[in-house]
Order: sequence, then C-alpha cells, then structure tokens
Amino acid sequence: MFKDNRTMEEKLTHRQAVVGTDTYHPDFNASNRGESSYAGWAFKDGQEGACLAWVDRRGDMKRIRVVWLDEYRPSKDTHIYVWSGGN
Repeated sequence: MFKDNRTMEEKLTHRQAVVGTDTYHPDFNASNRGESSYAGWAFKDGQEGACLAWVDRRGDMKRIRVVWLDEYRPSKDTHIYVWSGGN
C-alpha cells in the first residue's frame, strides 16, 4: 500500500521526501504482519536540509534518505505526509 497525503497541487511543489523505516506507527498495515513500513515527509524545494534535520531529530526513523517521489517505488507499505516546517 502506498498512501500519499499530498494534494494535486502539492504533488507539483513537494516533489521530494525524506523517507525512512518507520518504528513509530505499529498499527500501519505492514507492521500488523510483523513487517516494517516506511514513512516519508514531502517538502518544497529548498527545504531539504531543514526537513532532513527534523526527521533525524525524531529518533524513531531508521535508514533515513531523500527520494524523488515521481521515481520512488517502495518495496514496503509507505505513508507520505506533507512536511510543513516542523509539524
């Protein structure tokens, strides 16, 4: 399952995301099967450093990386959120 919270407009302005293995949401589909899932936060151009630092500070993500969402084909259940500067 790939769940993307971006609006059609945000898909034009939030084209990259910081993603990682999600250890926080144990009720997300994959975790119910004993598997890990991915979570990501889409950001606007120029916000990569701030978004990456915010995700890193959370402490609940593993294997953190930046991806282009147009090309991203995750192998596990993934939920993409919209990053709004520290939500």
